[in-house]
Amino acid sequence: MAEQLTWTILRDLAGFRSEGGCAISLYLDLDPADSPTPAAVDTRVNSLLSEAEKKVEARHDQLTHGDREALKRDFARIRVFFDNEFSRQGGRGLGIFVSGDFFRSFPVAGSVPDDVHVGHGFHLAPLAQLVGRDDGAIVAFIGRERGQVFRLRAGRLEEIVDRTEDQPGRHDQGGTAQARYARHIEKLVSEHLKGVAAELDRAVRRLRTPKVVVVGSEETRSEFLDALPHEVKTVVVGATEAEAHAGPNELLELVQPLLEEAEAADEHEALERWREEAGTNGRAASGWAETLTAASDSRVDLLLHQDGADQPAHECPQCGRASLEGGECPLDGSTLQPSDSWVDLAVRQTLLHGGSLLDVRHQVDLAPADGVGALLRF
Repeated sequence: MAEQLTWTILRDLAGFRSEGGCAISLYLDLDPADSPTPAAVDTRVNSLLSEAEKKVEARHDQLTHGDREALKRDFARIRVFFDNEFSRQGGRGLGIFVSGDFFRSFPVAGSVPDDVHVGHGFHLAPLAQLVGRDDGAIVAFIGRERGQVFRLRAGRLEEIVDRTEDQPGRHDQGGTAQARYARHIEKLVSEHLKGVAAELDRAVRRLRTPKVVVVGSEETRSEFLDALPHEVKTVVVGATEAEAHAGPNELLELVQPLLEEAEAADEHEALERWREEAGTNGRAASGWAETLTAASDSRVDLLLHQDGADQPAHECPQCGRASLEGGECPLDGSTLQPSDSWVDLAVRQTLLHGGSLLDVRHQVDLAPADGVGALLRF
């Protein structure tokens, strides 16, 4: 079964280096509209592997006999994976990364274009638009009896807590007994909401403060929010109502616009900081060359990238340092080799040194900087 992609795993992938340039990255679009049948998937996988083998043949003079044999074994391993282990459950796309004994596959939440790369490091640019986009967000569905907490992973809501409890029905005796019974029921409901709030608090702490959306009636939401610790309230990005028996798919459809709004607000805040720092020659980089140099120097805290912005660049085959221009690596003197993706080099260098990524989709502020920039540590 494929692993779920996380930031930690993505950083591990960014740090992988193949001395012989034998790291294979394969992306497969699993959108049912494009691959409705297993036969359609097989056809596209075979096409991708044939393309990869042609790329290897084109580098024949740059690879040793041992490297070429290792790549043949890795291509065979990928074919075995699709024959015996592959499942299209878990995401709308798939990424596979293999080099020798290293083999990992991950579902991704959104569609990714079919693509394959062979190089010194894994090609991670397609994930820059997907990893962290609402992934890990929490949806709490609360009611007088219902109490469920879901986590958004790979485009689906997965239940992580169920505190649904049957509450007593109405008491028809009337008078003082009925009032006392009603207070008893309200006390049970209040305790139920506090219990769900405690479960949500634990989930937020475990997942390191993800975005939270609360679903329920206005009255129930108000009492539930009052029961939340301050730290959890600060990560609640929206609230809405749903049918009492709404399932995960219906809930996701309801909360997606709220998560999009929160995402746009995050972008706006990051770009405001970037504009302020860039305007005062502070801790910001703008444009291709400046940002790529900062990423290679471990200075990028947050890489900002406008969707669609990319161009060729160069990479050191020994240490992985990236540069917009060719020439020699300033660290080890190796001849810099061409790369067809500036974004991929910047993404890898940023992740490798502990930075984060923000694929800007809702704003156009980066246009004057050719669609790229960064907030820096120093």
